[in-house]
This record gives sequence, structure tokens and C-alpha cells, in this order.
Amino acid sequence: MKSLVTGASGNVGRYVVEELRNMGEEVVAAGTDESKLFKLFGNEIDTVILDFKKPETFKNALQNVDRVFLMRPPHLGNPEDLYPFIDHMKSCDVKLVCFLSLMGIEKNPIPPHHKIEKLIERSGIPYSHIRPGFFMQNLSGVHSKEIIENNEILIPAGKSKTSFIDAKDIGLSVATVLHEAEKYKNTTYTITGPESLSYFDIAEILSQATERNIIYRNPSFIKYWLYYVNIRGLDKQYVNVTIALYFMTRMGASKMVTNEFEQLTGRPPHSFKEFAADNIDSFMDGKEK
Repeated sequence: MKSLVTGASGNVGRYVVEELRNMGEEVVAAGTDESKLFKLFGNEIDTVILDFKKPETFKNALQNVDRVFLMRPPHLGNPEDLYPFIDHMKSCDVKLVCFLSLMGIEKNPIPPHHKIEKLIERSGIPYSHIRPGFFMQNLSGVHSKEIIENNEILIPAGKSKTSFIDAKDIGLSVATVLHEAEKYKNTTYTITGPESLSYFDIAEILSQATERNIIYRNPSFIKYWLYYVNIRGLDKQYVNVTIALYFMTRMGASKMVTNEFEQLTGRPPHSFKEFAADNIDSFMDGKEK
């Protein structure tokens, strides 16, 4: 049987696919954009269209699948958007669903991940919740535009600290539990990077890596919302979810450092300094590369 990887073309999903294949597993890569899936994987593995808003895509996606990596697409802010798919999984012989959740979500009912976790647990499907800290790829992805163009980080996290984790490490964690489904059923893991850093620390590390003076601007929630919605044109629901997360970050919810990644995988997690060096092109404009 095979593992279905949802969001396979995203930051985490592509690494889940890679690590499962390294373990000799058969994989079905799922997403809503067939061209993206083909560009990443070609004909090397099975690919399938899966849209959580289109139940008619569920049956084909879950055919001959007994393990599922489930992640909420960032543009779907309502937990109810994933309920039909979870309900459909109950009628399939799924040995384990690994849900990509959030660190501290067990104490934070505001983000949609909280309700999704609870529904999976009530469904009776064996589960493993992976609860990571903030992705390092948030800096090289959605926030890289301001870093490249303005030498600034525009995130409303105040002076709080965050135990950032590399999406590669998240992918390895997910693949580990899917690879040994029976061993890890009905478990939760809070995985973090090796240290807790403020965005002032991040700015200093990126300044050293890029040899530019990068500043953490620390905007208010209102300025952040207006900028990312009106200037960047990001989806309002997505920005609202991030504000809820940054509010909790200011309350200290993201500073914890655990050793659960190393316990799970037998490897130490990557540091942000290593990540910045490995992904330096993501923080440089075309003239610098």
C-alpha cells in the first residue's frame, strides 16, 4: 500500500515525499495544480488531484492508500473545510493519518488546527499529530520580498522568541511516523529547532549571511494587516490566522525548545544559521546572486 501526501508541492509536502522515497515507500503526491506536481516529480511517482473543497476528488486520491499526510492549505482558514475529507477517510482502511499541526495548539483553540486535531481524534482513525514551531521557510518564502527589496523583516512578533524549525526536518518527522504507522499511532510530537531566537536575532544572522544590514521593523498588528492585505494582496483569512499566531508568539507560546525531533529521527535539527547559509539565494536579489 501507499502513503498519500497532501500539499505535496508545498514547503513541507515535497520533503515528506522525498524522505518517504528514501525509506523505500510508495508515495502518491496530491495537490490542486497538476502542472506543479509534474514539474516537481515528473513520472517518477503517482500524482493525483485532491481539492478539499471538491469531495468528488476524494475517492480517487485515497485509492490503494493506507497512510495519509494531512496538512491544511494556508488559504483555507476554516477548519470545517477539511471535515468532509476526514469523514471520507473513516470509510477507508487508513492505518495512520499524520496531521501537520502547530506547537502549543493543545492550549490555543483560536487557529483552525485545534479543531482539526480534535475531529481526527474523535473520528477513530489512528493519528499522529506533528506540532512544529514556526517554519524557517516563512523567512525565505512569504517574507523574503521585504528582506530582498527593503532589507527588513516585517512581522508583528515584538521581542518574543521562536524556536524556528527547517521544513526539511518536519518532512523527516512526518515520514518517520508514516513509515512505522503501527508504532506511532495515537501520538503527538512537538518538534523545534535547536534554539529559541527573536526576530532581532534572525535579522542579525541574515545580515551576516548576506553581508547587508537587515533590520527587524516590528510593526503593529494593524500596520502588518494593512500592508499584507492592501499592499501585498494576500488573502485576508490567511493574514488573520497569522496575526492570531503572532499574538500567541508574543505571549511566549513559540519559545519552547524540545528534543523530540532528535528522539523521533535520531538526528539533530538544523539551526537557522545553517538554514540561512543553505538558502542564501532566497535572501539575495538577482544582482547579488
